[in-house]
Amino acid sequence: MDARTILTRLRDGQPLSEAQLAWFATGLASGTVTDAQAGAFAMAALLNGLTTPERVGLTRAMRDSGKTLSWNLPGPVLDKHSTGGIGDCVSLVLAPALAACGAYVPMIAGRGLGHTGGTLDKLESIPGYRAEVPVSALKSITGQIGCAIVGASADIAPADKRLYAVRDVTGTVESIDLIVASILSKKLAAGLEGLVLDVKVGSGAFMKDMQAAEALARALVETAQGAGCMTTALITDMSQPLVAAAGNALEVIEVMETLTGIGVTPALWDITCALGGEVLALGGLAADAADGAGRIARVLDNGEAALKFGEMVAEMGGPADFIERWPDRLPAAPVVHELRAPRAGWVQAIDAHAIGLAVVGLGGGRRRERDRINPSVGLSEIAALGDEVGQGEVLALIHATSETDAEATAAALADAFTIAEAAADIPPLVHQRILS
Repeated sequence: MDARTILTRLRDGQPLSEAQLAWFATGLASGTVTDAQAGAFAMAALLNGLTTPERVGLTRAMRDSGKTLSWNLPGPVLDKHSTGGIGDCVSLVLAPALAACGAYVPMIAGRGLGHTGGTLDKLESIPGYRAEVPVSALKSITGQIGCAIVGASADIAPADKRLYAVRDVTGTVESIDLIVASILSKKLAAGLEGLVLDVKVGSGAFMKDMQAAEALARALVETAQGAGCMTTALITDMSQPLVAAAGNALEVIEVMETLTGIGVTPALWDITCALGGEVLALGGLAADAADGAGRIARVLDNGEAALKFGEMVAEMGGPADFIERWPDRLPAAPVVHELRAPRAGWVQAIDAHAIGLAVVGLGGGRRRERDRINPSVGLSEIAALGDEVGQGEVLALIHATSETDAEATAAALADAFTIAEAAADIPPLVHQRILS
């Protein structure tokens, strides 16, 4: 086998065998496949698509390109993954909540991709948090605490790490087949018994319309189950930021307020309970999704999830007193600028994609793979759909490193909020449940 033959077959729409996909994934991991060939593979997959057997085969091959984990624990090994959105910090709340319910959660998470934020970037706004740890530490912390949120080590799905970077710079991020293989290769390498997927739809998601979101959700569930992992997907709304903040440390503030009960964000609470209920049912820790959602709500309400989060942060190198002292531990930007409404009315639409790009422009995300992130910048107190605002009232607070950056961001967001004379219908948080 060789890369040229495989690329030619994919270009011409000819089927690829499991052996050919395994060879290509091994080549990605070892370096035998060049960057140019990896980019060509990504583009051909985007333009021509993969069949279901090819998608399952690629996912398995990428999973098996590195180390796979096995467990011997007194509870089920479960996880969740989101396809990405703005203000989507659910993982930071859900992982400790699942652990408090008796599950074990080895969550291999990612960094920001395109306009969307990354779970690891958010956690690394906590001083000392080490997201990149060896597999031995992932297993030890998960067994001890019940959850660990980490980056994929060089040993976990190395073929995906290579292809993931290529997708971001070759305009192939939107390929359903590559999204599916990327997400699931890392998740399946973690040795999961159950997985719930949060597929976002709306202006802040990669999938802007319901048809595309449903296609992705079904491909994810079909592929995961084809590879042997019980999986459910929820299609959830991303027509506005999930919480009233976008930016790494600012989203951690929302997480901590919800975990500690200082100021619960209803959408964050509700999505966490819905996703947690699904995966607890898959793992046998709840009778059904509704029972599971109630169990998640209880550990959020009684503080057990917050304690688990604090224990995880300490084990990952963060402050041992983070739960008690988090307002003092998180970085803050030196400039806070008000984005004001140009007219009175109701917030009828929000360009969440523009908000994500604004955070990247402030330095809170990456334009290139090696860019450093400023964890303190972003937006807070973002107005929500249906809010009534007066002329000159604040639509968001811009957190920046300079007045120049803040003013440029305000100009970029001038049309991000549509202010109308009448209130719009508010979309539901959960649009659809996909079981197969």
